[in-house]
Amino acid sequence: MSNDKQEFWKEREELNKKIFESDNLEIKRFFNLDTNVYKEGALSTKNKELLGLVASMVLRCDDCITYHIDRSYEEGVNKEEFYEAFSVALVVGGSIVIPHLRRAAKRLDDLFDDEEDK
Repeated sequence: MSNDKQEFWKEREELNKKIFESDNLEIKRFFNLDTNVYKEGALSTKNKELLGLVASMVLRCDDCITYHIDRSYEEGVNKEEFYEAFSVALVVGGSIVIPHLRRAAKRLDDLFDDEEDK
């Protein structure tokens, strides 16, 4: 696993722990809903992660984009599928999505490069 990927997931875990230490019921419920919505159902987890990726790109949330790229990759999304999802995000979000598309492409290349190094 590349250092950037490890750092992202480590920081995410540490910050989530801080949030959960607040013991706030509404926050816990929201996080639970977020986790459960991506579980297998009428739509596969793979498709739900791609939907999350497109929404995140349109909303221009780089952390969310990184999360959904990593999760989609874990669910078996290939490069062609990623780029089709990227094209949907670009059409829906417009040119403002391009900087996020660039960072998404870099993250994707890093994941697939790590795979080739194994």
